[in-house]
Amino acid sequence: MFTLANVTEYVLISVGLALLLPLCSFQMLGVLQQSGYDGGRFAAWVKRKGNMARSRYILFAFLVALSSAVLAVLFSFAGRWAAYIALLPFPVFAAVYSRACKRALKVPLSTTKRAERIYALECTVIFAAAAILTLAVNAVSYAAEIELLAHLRYLPLAVLPVLLPEFLRLANAIDAPRSEKKNRAFIAKAREKLHAAECVKIGITGSFGKTSVKRFAAALLSQKYKVFATPESYNTPLGIAKAIEHTDLDAYDVLIAEMGARHTGDIAELCGLVAPDHCAVTGICPQHVETFGSLEKVIAAKGEILAGTKEGGYAFIAVDENTEKLPPPPGKLNRVLVGEHGECGAHKIAVSENGTDFTLALGVTEIKVHTKLLGAHNARNIALAAAIAYKLGLTKEQIAEGIEKLDYVPHRLQPFRANGVTILDDAYNANAAGAAEAVRVLRAFSGRKVAVTPGIVELGILEEKENFALGEKLAGLDLVVLVGATLVLAVKRGYLAAGGAEEKLLLVPDLREAEKVLAKRLLPGDAVLFLNDLPDIYT
Repeated sequence: MFTLANVTEYVLISVGLALLLPLCSFQMLGVLQQSGYDGGRFAAWVKRKGNMARSRYILFAFLVALSSAVLAVLFSFAGRWAAYIALLPFPVFAAVYSRACKRALKVPLSTTKRAERIYALECTVIFAAAAILTLAVNAVSYAAEIELLAHLRYLPLAVLPVLLPEFLRLANAIDAPRSEKKNRAFIAKAREKLHAAECVKIGITGSFGKTSVKRFAAALLSQKYKVFATPESYNTPLGIAKAIEHTDLDAYDVLIAEMGARHTGDIAELCGLVAPDHCAVTGICPQHVETFGSLEKVIAAKGEILAGTKEGGYAFIAVDENTEKLPPPPGKLNRVLVGEHGECGAHKIAVSENGTDFTLALGVTEIKVHTKLLGAHNARNIALAAAIAYKLGLTKEQIAEGIEKLDYVPHRLQPFRANGVTILDDAYNANAAGAAEAVRVLRAFSGRKVAVTPGIVELGILEEKENFALGEKLAGLDLVVLVGATLVLAVKRGYLAAGGAEEKLLLVPDLREAEKVLAKRLLPGDAVLFLNDLPDIYT
């Protein structure tokens, strides 16, 4: 059993499996990356109701086992070679699965050093598991001295694909101490750089609208100042640290940092990193209740930005029923309310398919403005950004001119025209308030109105209720396409309960199928809303 030839056989088989099987886990590695390399969140994705990842691995294992058994029996006349021939299904099915696996990711896997390390560690973990299993099955085979069992001895290796989620999670856990130590040092260096910078620093948080308000504020302030804003949705300590790594902050007058949170203490950590002179809260809703546990904890977490802002600064707060529950700003922080009865706000909002008109209040001054952006929520976001610009010294003329120049925020009610059809790309809208406003904007268009959505995520115990409410709002549209199996049943129930016509409702497994349906049904003049295209971690 332990001759040089046998040991070489065990090593080659283990190496082969260690190289093949990780090719079938690209989707999982992408999901792990999207979950911030959080092993618990990744495990929750694997167990999530409607997730077919484990079922596909079980099917993969079953097909390999069945094919191996058939080949072992058919080629039993080949003697010792029968066991090796029975291994052929592994590369065949691995090749088929890995090709489909790579195509399955909507958010491409970013080949970072960390992802590469975890992939290499996964190969190592699989090699160790395959080696142990190979030794075990050969030991049993040699002890039993049964010819058929010798031919079938590598059949148990088919269980390895089923364990791929566990292998990847173990690889991530092995890498975590090194990555976290490296990240802490990287963030500490960024903290020193930010604290030493003389530019005015503004932190923006909220359950929704952070990226939009950040972009709008940067555009308006650029009428007078040189502004650096963290790109895209870089709103974590590591994201902000990466954003400023190669930036000379002293070359800017203003820095605007978006601040995201999934847990209590996240905003406080970001404030410790950025040390904001001023802050803004865009609004609060039950988004991320899944990780916070309750709406009250979400409110408390967003309120951490008030405690983390320097004394004497401004706290710009978009007024809603939840931001009203924020704790009073500590010390000498100056609160600026933005809303219907606030010091600043957007009033007399009129939305059409050509954009949004509203009256902007800045203290005692009122100005009529127009933006090509769609939706009352964008008017309110612009008002919050305008309040920041107003308090930082811009004139009403500069603010009005800046508003006129504002461009669409990618994937946030961004319109396109294709073959006479208006497409409203609202793929990054993942909160109940924004979803309701997106549907209102869709209804403002002429022609037939179509909505495509997989529902809203990260609402915890409110997920059923809010998706039911979303379904109610979709009733009356000319076509509603529900994508996937994660949340759409609640949306469907709400739609039907509100009197929506069942013949105008379609359920499809994925976005590709939705696109095929639309290609057949859409006509020039129609408007279609893509609402919340879920990332892979939710599908």
